[in-house]
Amino acid sequence: MTSVVIRVALAAALGMAASAASAQTLNTVKSRGVLNCGSNGTLAGFGLPDSQGRWTGLDVDLCKAIAAAIFNDPSKVKFVPLTAKDRFTALQSGEVDVLARNTTWTSSRDTSLGLNFTGINYYDGQGFLVRKALKVNSALELNDAAVCVQQGTTTELNLADYFRANKMKLKTVTFATADEAIKAYDAGRCDAYTTDASGLAGERLRLANVNDHIILPEVISKEPLGPTVRHGDDQWFDIVKWTHFAMVNAEELGVTKANVDDQLKSDNPDVKRLLGTEGKHGEGLGLTNDWAVRIIKHVGNYGEAFERNVGQGSPLKIARGLNALWNKGGLQYAPPIR
Repeated sequence: MTSVVIRVALAAALGMAASAASAQTLNTVKSRGVLNCGSNGTLAGFGLPDSQGRWTGLDVDLCKAIAAAIFNDPSKVKFVPLTAKDRFTALQSGEVDVLARNTTWTSSRDTSLGLNFTGINYYDGQGFLVRKALKVNSALELNDAAVCVQQGTTTELNLADYFRANKMKLKTVTFATADEAIKAYDAGRCDAYTTDASGLAGERLRLANVNDHIILPEVISKEPLGPTVRHGDDQWFDIVKWTHFAMVNAEELGVTKANVDDQLKSDNPDVKRLLGTEGKHGEGLGLTNDWAVRIIKHVGNYGEAFERNVGQGSPLKIARGLNALWNKGGLQYAPPIR
C-alpha cells in the first residue's frame, strides 16, 4: 500500500514539475512582452528586412502568427538575423525563442542538438543556378565545374554527394554566408551556384543581369524546411506546431483574413472548433480560445502567406507544387482541431 502511495505522490510531483517546465517559454515571452524570432535576414521570400527595417517572408509570417496568437499583436516580434553557422547556438542558448530560418529537418539535427522541429512549412529541394552562356541544360553536365556554396549547410553535403554519386569532378568554392556565395558567383568566380530551389529564385533576382542566368531542372535533394524549438518545453513545442497547423487548416476550410469575422457565425463544426466558437482548444495550448482567429485576422491562412511572400503575388512567383494542400496535389496537411 505504501509503495502505491509513493508512486502516486511521485507521479503527481513529476506531473507538477512537467507542467511548470512546459510553461516556461510561454511565460518568458509573455513577461518580456515580445517574441524573439531567429530568422534569415538575407533571403527574399523567407526572411528579409527592407530599408525601413520592416521584415517580410514566409518564415517571418510564422513568427508574426505566433505573436498574434499570444498577444493579439503580430508586431510584438523581435527578429534576430542569424547565419547558418550561428542559428542553432542562438536557439540553444535562449537568445531566440524559436528558429524560423529556412532550416532543413534532418535526423542528426533532430537528435543531437537538443532541438525539435515542429513541422514543415515549406517543402524544398536543392538545385543549381548557371549562366546561359555556359550552354548547360542539366546538372549532369557540370563535370569539373566550380560551384559556389555556403559552408556548414546541408547544401554543401548534398553537393558533394551528388557529384560523387554521378562520378563527376567537383571544385567546391565555399563561403561563410549565402550573400558572399552569390556575390562571388555573380562576379564570375564560379560556374554555378547551388542552394535550395526557393533560395535560387530569390538570389537570382539579386544578380546584375537576371536574364543571363537560368535554374537547371534537377532537384537533387529533399529539403523539408521548418521551424525549431528547444527540447524540454512541450507546451511551447505545441504552440509553434499548431500555429502552422491552424494556418493550413484555415486555408483548407476557406477561412481567410478577409472573411474570418463572418466565419465566426459558421455552422461548420470544423470551422467552429478552429475559430473557438465551439470547444476549448486554445486553453489546451495555454492560449485564449480565439487564438486561431487572431492568427488569421492578423496574418492570414497558409495560402495567403505563401502567395504574398513566394507565390504569384511576389517577385519570386514560385508555383505551389509540393506546398499545395493535400487535397490539391500537394503535401501540406494539418491534423484536425478536435
